[in-house]
Amino acid sequence: MKNIKNLLFSACVLMATSVGFAQNNILNAQSANEIGDESIEDIYAKADGPIPYEYVNDRDVIFQKKVWEVLPLDQRQNLVYYFPLEETIDRVPLWTVLKDAVMNKKIQEVYEDDTFKRKLDLRELETKFVRTDTTEYGKEQYMLEGTIDKQYIFQTVIRPEDVKEYRIMGMWYLDRNAGELKYRLLGLAPIVTDIATKGREFEQAVPLFWIFFPDARETLYNTYAFNEKNSAIKTNYDYLFNARKFSGTIYKTDNIYGDREISDYVRENAMMQLLEAERIKESIRNLEDDLWNY
Repeated sequence: MKNIKNLLFSACVLMATSVGFAQNNILNAQSANEIGDESIEDIYAKADGPIPYEYVNDRDVIFQKKVWEVLPLDQRQNLVYYFPLEETIDRVPLWTVLKDAVMNKKIQEVYEDDTFKRKLDLRELETKFVRTDTTEYGKEQYMLEGTIDKQYIFQTVIRPEDVKEYRIMGMWYLDRNAGELKYRLLGLAPIVTDIATKGREFEQAVPLFWIFFPDARETLYNTYAFNEKNSAIKTNYDYLFNARKFSGTIYKTDNIYGDREISDYVRENAMMQLLEAERIKESIRNLEDDLWNY
C-alpha cells in the first residue's frame, strides 16, 4: 500500500513539472533581485517549445467545420485571460504579452480580419494602440505660434482593462485514421475599446486585429498563466487555448451565406441566439458518436 502511495505521489510530481513551474526561484532567492531568475529546468522546458501540431493529410479528413467563438472576460472561467491588470513578479497581462510580441515582431502573422488576407504593418498597429490629442489651449497656441508645448499634448492608450473579450477561430475535423473528432485553433483576436472612442461618452468595442494562432504559440508557451487551484503549479497560455480551458460561445460558422453570424439570421433574441449556438455545438459533437453507430 505504501509503495502504491509513493508511486502515485511520484506520478503527480512528474505531471506537475510537465504542466508548469512554481514562481521562479522565490524560495531560493537570497535577495529580491534574484526572484524571477529561471532555473535550469525552466530553461530546458522553454527550449523544447510547444508541442508541434501533427501533420494532417487532407485526404484523411472526412468532415470539417470552421467555427468562431467569443470568450467574454467577465465569466469566471475566462478570468485567467483578463487578470492581472498590472505586471506582477512573475506574471504579465495577456494583452501586454500580445501587444509587445506584435510590436517586437515576435508575432508577425497579424492581419486586419479573420480572412488572413491583409497583413498589418507596425505603423498601422501603432495607431490602434495609441491616440494623440491636443487640448484647446494647444490648438490656440498652434494657431498663434505654429508650435505646441508638450504640456498641451496627451495620449490615450489601450490598457489591459480595456480588453472586453477574445475571439477565436478554429477547425473541428474528423480524422478517419485516428477515428476521432479533433480541434485545431487557427486565429485569435482581442476585442478592445476602440481607441477612437475611448474616454468619450459612447465607447465601442472592436476587434483590434487577428493573429494567425500557430505564429503566436511560441510566445504563449513562454507566458505563464495563474493556476487558481494550486499556484505552485503553473501552466502557459498555449496549453490553455489548445486544451480549450475556457468558456466560449459560438457566434459564427462557415456556411453558404458567406459565413454569416448567428445574429444575422436570429435577430434581436439573445436566448434564441444562444440556443442556436448550442445546436451547432451539439451537431458537431454528434459527429463522433455517429461515426461508431451502424
